[in-house]
Amino acid sequence: MINRLKDFLDSHHVKYLTISHSLAYTAQGIASLAHISGRELAKTVIVKLDGKLAMAVVPASSHVDLGLLKAAAGAKTAELASEDEFRGIFPDCETGAMPPFGLLYGLEVYADRILSHDKEIAFNAGSHRELVRLAWEDFANLGKPRMAELVVGKTKAA
Repeated sequence: MINRLKDFLDSHHVKYLTISHSLAYTAQGIASLAHISGRELAKTVIVKLDGKLAMAVVPASSHVDLGLLKAAAGAKTAELASEDEFRGIFPDCETGAMPPFGLLYGLEVYADRILSHDKEIAFNAGSHRELVRLAWEDFANLGKPRMAELVVGKTKAA
């Protein structure tokens, strides 16, 4: 687990579990390896809202609906960010494995409401070999995500 995330969670006395798994790059592949439902495993998608980078956190089995995100953020434009646009913001993370704590990187976070339906949330811990699992309440309190409808077809995420 990356030190920045570990130090942050430890400094707030949050109980969490680190799950190591074999190398996997897709959220669904990770969920399968870690024996976690695709709805409980969250993926962090880097987006641009009116040209400014932000995080959209959705169930691993879902895709961000940019129209819904744009409406939730009150933005004129919403688009996926390219790896080249965000790679430098996460120097301590492998590309595509960023944890959903935007405040550690100066980014606003939007999370899909369905994630709050589970007592726990799991997410990449900065690498493609480690997850962190913690109470949803702790994530919500520390990560301060703006909750919104960000995906369609949520029944596929169950």
